[in-house]
Amino acid sequence: MTPERIPQFSQRLSACTSSILANRRSCALFLDVDGTLLDLAATPRSVRVPDGLIGILQRLTVGLDGAIAVISGRLISEIDQLLAPLKLVASGVHGTELRRAPEREIERVTAALPPDVVQSMRKLALSIPGVITEPKGAGLAVHYRLVPTAQQEILVALEASLEAHAGAFEILPGKRLFEIVPSGLSKGTGLAALSALPQFRDRIPIMIGDDIGDEAAFAVAESRNGFALRVAGEHYDEDEADFAGPGAVVNWLDQLARRLTRIERPRAQP
Repeated sequence: MTPERIPQFSQRLSACTSSILANRRSCALFLDVDGTLLDLAATPRSVRVPDGLIGILQRLTVGLDGAIAVISGRLISEIDQLLAPLKLVASGVHGTELRRAPEREIERVTAALPPDVVQSMRKLALSIPGVITEPKGAGLAVHYRLVPTAQQEILVALEASLEAHAGAFEILPGKRLFEIVPSGLSKGTGLAALSALPQFRDRIPIMIGDDIGDEAAFAVAESRNGFALRVAGEHYDEDEADFAGPGAVVNWLDQLARRLTRIERPRAQP
């Protein structure tokens, strides 16, 4: 790290923390999942939920009066499985799914991905051992973490599969994966939609993420005088990030939840 850049990032995180603690009803928290709350794994199904994370998120939900949401590339149903029994307000699959309250049904914002695209990607995965295709309703991810040399071949195949749907979809690169997402939707549109809900409205948005797909949400948060907090890893170097990794994010959330609990705890009567 370059020494002159350290104060910049520590000040940003410090300012964010101070804003929350000064008035917990003035801020809203938006969290990516993979690479932010959870360490990345060889496959999407092999991630591990850190001990204590669910309890931390439950305490933050209370401490922030429900102004906490997940903004993810995963299906919301998958996030529910990871965080069970907890359910949060959520935007899934890069803005193509929304859940406006924990008890509400999941809404699909747009139509499912065309079957021909899904089928062509499944065939691709069968032809390259180690490639994993993950259909997600309106989107699709192709993971090549187990076979990184296949990156260019996968990209060419993706571009060919979308030729018949020109302009309708975009290819979003990520950490050892490519995602097909509908044009005009993103984690940014998901954050904007959730920010309009009563429990989030007029609050300062705080978005924490680690990858290219989170940058649209960062832009929306910052355009509303909020905070964009980056997690170091395969996309952001430590000298441009606010957290060293998911473990640092979970530790910060834990400390934040503890401090909010102390603020809310009634003082003993004399």
